[in-house]
Amino acid sequence: MRGLPDYHMHSYLCGHGEGVPAEYAAQAAALGLAEIGFSEHIPMYWLPEAARDPELAMAAGDLPLYFALVDAARQAVPQLPIRLGLEADYIPGHEAALRTILDAHPWDYIYGSVHFLGAWGLDDPRYVAEWQRRSVDAIYEEYFSLVEAAARTGLFDIMAHLDLVKKFGYRAAFDLTPLYARVAQTMATSGVCVEINSAGLLKPVGEIYPHVDLLRALHAAGVPVTLGSDAHQPHLVGHAFDQSLRLLREVGYERVVCFAGRQRSYAPLP
Repeated sequence: MRGLPDYHMHSYLCGHGEGVPAEYAAQAAALGLAEIGFSEHIPMYWLPEAARDPELAMAAGDLPLYFALVDAARQAVPQLPIRLGLEADYIPGHEAALRTILDAHPWDYIYGSVHFLGAWGLDDPRYVAEWQRRSVDAIYEEYFSLVEAAARTGLFDIMAHLDLVKKFGYRAAFDLTPLYARVAQTMATSGVCVEINSAGLLKPVGEIYPHVDLLRALHAAGVPVTLGSDAHQPHLVGHAFDQSLRLLREVGYERVVCFAGRQRSYAPLP
C-alpha cells in the first residue's frame, strides 16, 4: 500500500469512532501510505440542533476542535501529508445551508454521501428493521437517485461508499446493469470522483464499495477513483488496501486521484 492515499477516516468526534487524528496518522506512517486525509462527519445541518443525533456526527461547535486535532496530527507526524476533508450528507432541499458550511473553511476535499432516505438512516443498525417494511427494489431506486442528485450539485469532490445501500446484504431483485451505467454517466458528466472503500468488507455484506460491476461502469465512463478505508479506529487505516488494489487493477484503473485545496493530481497505482 506504499504510495497510496487514504482519504476516509473518522475520529471520536463523530460519535461512533475512536481515537484522535494523531493516532490514525501514526498508523498511516507505519504502513507507508503516501498521504492521508480526515473526513469527519459534518454536523447535521439540516436539523435543529436539539434534534441532532450525537452518535452520528460532530456537533456544530466541534469544528474548531476538529481543525485543531488535525493540526496536532500534522505536528505529531510531520513527514506525512495530512489533508483536511469532510464527509457531508446530501439532504435534498438543504443545499444552500450545506454550501454555507463548505464555503466557510479551506477544505482539501469534500466527500458526498447518502445515508438518509427521508428521516430513515438506511445504514444505521438501530433501524435495520425498516428494511423488512419496505420494497428493497424501491429503496435501491431511491438511493441511487439521491446519489445522482448529489453528484449534480457540484458540492462534492468524491462520492463516498457509492453503493452503501447494500451494507446489510439486501439486494435488489432487478438487473442493476442499466442503473449502474446511468449512475456512472451522471458522475462522469458531473465531474465527481468515486472512492473504492474497503469498509464494506467489515459489514454484513462482506464486500468492497462499490460492487465490481458498478466499478467497471464507472471506469468505462471515465470516472476517476481514489481510496478510503473509512476507518473509525486507528488500526483500520489502510484496511484491506491490497484487495482494493487488486480490484482496481482488475477493472482497468491505472492511477488514483490525490487532493489538496480541492484541486486534483494523480498518482500511479504501485
